[in-house]
Amino acid sequence: MNQYEKIYKQTMAGLLTIFIGGMFSVNLLTPNKTFSDEENRKLGQFPAFSFQNLIEKKFTSNYEKYISDQFAFRDFWINVKSDMDYTLGKKENNGVYIGKDGFLLQKFSKPKEQEVNSKIEAINDFHLANPNVKMQVMLVPTAISILENKLPNYVSHSGELTYINKVKKSLDKDINFIDVYPVLSSKKDEYIYYKTDHHWTTKGAYYAYQELGKNMNFTPNKDGSFNIKQITNSFYGSLYSKAGFKNIDPDSIELYKQKKATKYKVEYIDESKTSTSLYEMENIKKKDKYTVFFNGNHPLIKVKTDNTNGEKLLVVKDSYANSLLPFLIPHFSEIHIVDLRYYTDSLNMLIQRNKIDDMLVLYNGNTFFEDASINDLSE
Repeated sequence: MNQYEKIYKQTMAGLLTIFIGGMFSVNLLTPNKTFSDEENRKLGQFPAFSFQNLIEKKFTSNYEKYISDQFAFRDFWINVKSDMDYTLGKKENNGVYIGKDGFLLQKFSKPKEQEVNSKIEAINDFHLANPNVKMQVMLVPTAISILENKLPNYVSHSGELTYINKVKKSLDKDINFIDVYPVLSSKKDEYIYYKTDHHWTTKGAYYAYQELGKNMNFTPNKDGSFNIKQITNSFYGSLYSKAGFKNIDPDSIELYKQKKATKYKVEYIDESKTSTSLYEMENIKKKDKYTVFFNGNHPLIKVKTDNTNGEKLLVVKDSYANSLLPFLIPHFSEIHIVDLRYYTDSLNMLIQRNKIDDMLVLYNGNTFFEDASINDLSE
């Protein structure tokens, strides 16, 4: 080793030592964060120490998570890794594809046949127990099944439609399955799915509402009946947070408000709160701007309107329904909205107590096949 090589190695070792020591010092001085706006999740905190946690290795694993989440300039390093992955041609991360034209698309995980069958059985059993309730089921294909032209070249068909069609064919004949694939597929060149989020846009929900009207015997309002207003153009959604790919343009969110407004009152039952709006406009200032619709998900919401037709609708749903529900307000006297992921009471009792006429089960394909709460219908 000549003198210059020795000096070079000593210099590099010194710089590395300074860098590591500097980062260690910065980590000690940097206050812990509780939430990451970039990733839209809670960050790990310093774990409580106990000998039991140490023996069960919980302390070690929680401490590793704490160090990983609280590392100084964490968002900067995540962005550096994202840029490197993109430069190297990586097209998938954490179950999200980076597609063409800036689209992020959620990967579909194939469910087990037994789990699919149990969900179908739960819906059929619930209908059997409530024969006087007209039941509709709408399973919405996610963007990966509609925007196939946006997928990376090497990615094949997701298989989501195969499972949706299995549900369609297996439901009792008296249950009306509302197939929105044809209309969404025909509108795929329009802005019907967010680029950075797993939800459909309000326009996508509007097209599904049109199909719902045809199947539920009400006349849906035309788009000319609404004042359409963009409320933000800086929405970075769940897929943006999950994937870590940062060089992507944000989404915009639109609200469709009726020109001829229907009067209504919104009751958040578990929170003992009432509102005269379907929207929580303050949430536009937050990371998860999609929660502008009904302030996110709740166990039970009741909407009473000034419609005197006496029609009462129960909606069992995931968050896809949140942007569609405002379209339904003029057509029913009451709408009872249940999210089974949080609701623990009896749906049968809810139907009997409120004399429900119609029921809509509305989920996106991913949530329906991944979440087990739909099985609670049969309990």
